[in-house]
Amino acid sequence: MDESAISPGSLEDWRKGRSEAIKKFLSEYAPGHDDDLLAQMLITICRLVADGADRGDLKILNAALRELRYAFKVFAPYTDIPKVSMFGSSRTPEDHPQYLQAKKFAELMQRHGWMVITGAGGGIMRAGHHGARREASFGMAISLPFEQETNAIIADDPKLVNFKYFFTRKVIFVKEARAIALFPGGFGTQDEGFESLTLVQTIKSSPIPIVMCDEPGGSYWQRWREFVEAELLGCEMINPEDMDLFYLTDRAEDAVAEVLKFYRRYHSSRFVGDELVLRLNSPLSSKTLSQIDETFADILAGGRFEQVHAPLDGENGAYPDKIRLVFAFNRQSAGRLRSLINIINEEP
Repeated sequence: MDESAISPGSLEDWRKGRSEAIKKFLSEYAPGHDDDLLAQMLITICRLVADGADRGDLKILNAALRELRYAFKVFAPYTDIPKVSMFGSSRTPEDHPQYLQAKKFAELMQRHGWMVITGAGGGIMRAGHHGARREASFGMAISLPFEQETNAIIADDPKLVNFKYFFTRKVIFVKEARAIALFPGGFGTQDEGFESLTLVQTIKSSPIPIVMCDEPGGSYWQRWREFVEAELLGCEMINPEDMDLFYLTDRAEDAVAEVLKFYRRYHSSRFVGDELVLRLNSPLSSKTLSQIDETFADILAGGRFEQVHAPLDGENGAYPDKIRLVFAFNRQSAGRLRSLINIINEEP
């Protein structure tokens, strides 16, 4: 029903009746399960009807919701296992140095207890599954009129998810990953790399290591960096510190070391109100805290850095065994935040 067609005196009663109907529905079909959020979703559906939403628009929303729901279900049993999303060309032959480099990277990450997420196709995507093996692999397949066929390693695996839309697929690639690894590729690889960098740079995702790995002696990512340095940085379209948001190498071993080093002491982060909470695997010394106070005062929106030993209100009791570094972050420089995390990880 169109709310604008209801008289002001009856609108409040109508909304109250809708709210009660939704509560009754949820109490029967989803009792006690985040009722507030589910109620908001159902209200949004009601508003789509009131808006007279086009059937084509409804199809997009329906497919997106179904894809995301199923992907969340697939990943749920593996929440506590770290994962790296790997991107690269679907056209890379299995005997190419880039394929072998990606395979080695995935194999080494699997040995360290990580799982890999790839687009489930051929080339670099297959190399990721080849190295990590089926048991430690997720496949995020996309329907395309050419090129994209699910590789035999991940085909028919319960950890394979099929997507219609790129945007829902990309949400999962970033949401579920604790690291991003980019190997040489085409427009899709560039898109995924720039989106990952954008999300980290704009603080729309948590800080994560982004590694770009060439074949031994390769120049693909070196030339990419030269472009970024000359045009983006040179024209002041990014900050100098933003160059620290990614790491280039031509050795799989170095790419793995960069990812693991990022989590040496740093564990995870989240905002609680205006404060950023960095969860740490071990406490910082008073010397390092003093160094942080002196060196990173520019990223504070007020107050100072404080080390606490219990979850804050608003963290829902997550990771009670972790130390916290808490501060009011001004959200102006992800590059400087990355430098802070490097200092945290470098302390003996």
